[in-house]
Amino acid sequence: MKVQLPDFPWDTLAPLAEVARSHPEGVVDLSVGTPVDPTPAVIQRALAGAADAPGYPTTAGLPELSDACRGWLIRRANSISDVGILPTIGSKEMVAWLPTGLGLGSEDVVVIPEVAYPTYHVGAVVAGAKVVATDEVEDVAAASLIWLNTPSNPTGAVMHVDRMRQIINWARSRGIPVVSDECYFELGWDAQPVSLMDPRVNGGDVSGLLALHSLSKRSSMAGYRFGFVAGDQALVSQLLALRKHLGMMVPTPVQRAAIAAYNDDLHVEAQRGRYERRRAALRSALEQIGFRIDHSEAGLYLWTTRGDDAWNTAAWFADRGILVAPGTFYGDASHVRVALTATDERIDAAVLRLLAQ
Repeated sequence: MKVQLPDFPWDTLAPLAEVARSHPEGVVDLSVGTPVDPTPAVIQRALAGAADAPGYPTTAGLPELSDACRGWLIRRANSISDVGILPTIGSKEMVAWLPTGLGLGSEDVVVIPEVAYPTYHVGAVVAGAKVVATDEVEDVAAASLIWLNTPSNPTGAVMHVDRMRQIINWARSRGIPVVSDECYFELGWDAQPVSLMDPRVNGGDVSGLLALHSLSKRSSMAGYRFGFVAGDQALVSQLLALRKHLGMMVPTPVQRAAIAAYNDDLHVEAQRGRYERRRAALRSALEQIGFRIDHSEAGLYLWTTRGDDAWNTAAWFADRGILVAPGTFYGDASHVRVALTATDERIDAAVLRLLAQ
């Protein structure tokens, strides 16, 4: 069966990128959200120290890695301790392959958020499953998998613990797995994200539940490609079995770097401070010129609008040498997503251009 994939969203942004790059003072790229700050030294040292790695890594990962991931979940996400852990090659590949890994196919329905990261949809398409985009999951008659994303990409919304519990209880009564993408978990600003692994949500039982985490943003490790999935040991074992056959292994030096990252909280606080300063500067400038910031309680983005069409707004930014992502990439025709991932100098440049209106 030939898979019919949608156009890659970022390819469609190329004409506006060309406009933004033509600005005489250079482009300020606030579109993709790729980290720009140096990878912390403690992580670089761990990577370099593990450079002699002649043997194959295991798909399940080092025992010390599982301990570090589980310890971080307990320490920072109030997780219960009895969770399975599986390392992934970044979190995006797990988002994309999860429906396939769980054995979904043409008879299945994957429920994704109404406004969502496009890869949830793509992952369902690759598995041959149907997709329903809605926040009212209880309205879906025959769901096979439910995706949550808190904090949300792109909106920055944080799902309330009561709503998470409600969805879990509904899904469990029907035997439907619930998966939460939590890769922006440590970037809460106006609201504190809650993990699916938190007993306030799951009642101390993670059966049927998985949570995805990543080091890309919180530790400036996007180039390392490391994430992990945690939760129901039976589901983790099912994913592990397939990944063994496919050779989906995280390189040993990256595993060692991840151990260092999850065992150190100081660098995360320093990075949070950088993002918080950039967020405050951009938010103030946008609001001063008439933009409304919606949601954006957490994460790496400001979800903003002036009531115009998203592509028109993105073009308005491009004319000022600022590249942003139109909300149409995510299922919203009136907002744009403004990333905080630019250097202080580029953020300051963007602020000056915005306030010059």
